[in-house]
Amino acid sequence: MSSTVQDETRQSTNQPRGTRRPSNRNSIARRLRRGGLLTVLTGGLLVVCIVAAGVGQVRVPPAEVLGSLLHWLGIEIGPLPTHPQGQSALWNVRFPRVLLGVLVGAALGCAGAVMQGVFGNPLAEPSVIGVSSGAAVGAFTVIVFGLTTFGNATMAVAAFIGGLLTTLLVYGLSRTEGRTDVVTMILTGISVNALAGAVIGFFTFLADDDVRTTMAFWNLGSLNRALWPAVWVVLGCVAVGLAVSFRDSRRLDLLSLGERSARHLGVDVERLRLRLVITAALLTAAGVAFTGVIGFVGLVVPHVIRLIAGPGHRLLLPASALGGALVVVGADLLARNLIEHQELPLGVLTALVGGPFFLWLIRKSRTGPGGWA
Repeated sequence: MSSTVQDETRQSTNQPRGTRRPSNRNSIARRLRRGGLLTVLTGGLLVVCIVAAGVGQVRVPPAEVLGSLLHWLGIEIGPLPTHPQGQSALWNVRFPRVLLGVLVGAALGCAGAVMQGVFGNPLAEPSVIGVSSGAAVGAFTVIVFGLTTFGNATMAVAAFIGGLLTTLLVYGLSRTEGRTDVVTMILTGISVNALAGAVIGFFTFLADDDVRTTMAFWNLGSLNRALWPAVWVVLGCVAVGLAVSFRDSRRLDLLSLGERSARHLGVDVERLRLRLVITAALLTAAGVAFTGVIGFVGLVVPHVIRLIAGPGHRLLLPASALGGALVVVGADLLARNLIEHQELPLGVLTALVGGPFFLWLIRKSRTGPGGWA
């Protein structure tokens, strides 16, 4: 045993018991805070999902929503829907819509936290590197030219491919001599976003009035096209994206110390950055492919979670995913019920709420010590 280790062992052995108690208490407090936050978010999400599944033209009480789910799981507890169309409304319309909202919200929330960790910038989100605008170009290409290569899924597939290709283009253009500069990547993303905006404007110029209306609704975001096939596709993409993100949470913590420090601690920064940028693109493209652009979730939710839980990514990533799911399902519930017999675009509602809230967060963080940390 080396002298240093011997000294440390001796110090540890001779250390009074009272001096180790604060560390143990801090560790227990961190675990309780982690478990408490995730428990609160999970409980809130379950409550919002049950309420959202029961509200609509065919009203189904929460007890009957829960009873229908339990009977489907083989647990014959609780009442089934008493309305003649209740069971059909739940399983053909409401459940796929709510589940798609959960998946899209989780994808956007986690992708935003990943991008902010990769770039070390609190303003970073997937749209910065052109994922959303690339997906919009793909979707609008299908709409304007009437493509049907993949049947009903053609627009979703095109949006997914457009988002991924845009991300790879930004990453390739910003890479020099085997390394990627963060500032160069963000500036390249801004340029590619501007180019995508010009293409979208040109498509809008070419389209007739009916096509312009379709493009406008897709660009505003909505869950009204949620079907079970879309849910299964998004579920697979989001499961892969979340698994990769959670696995790299400790490396993101090391990257937050700075690139040089992370390399000294054994992190392959370039490989980690490429893997997580593609993962964030996969999460975002999977989300917007079937719902259109839903803004501010990937930007605001990680900020709120970071203010509550701190900057550690082992808690930040899963909590951001749960928070994003809670926000999207709750916003969709409001969008369906704020105006009778009409549905507000989901992207408009999240922007109306998220914009002012983000401004308040900026002012609050600037006046507090270490607000952006």
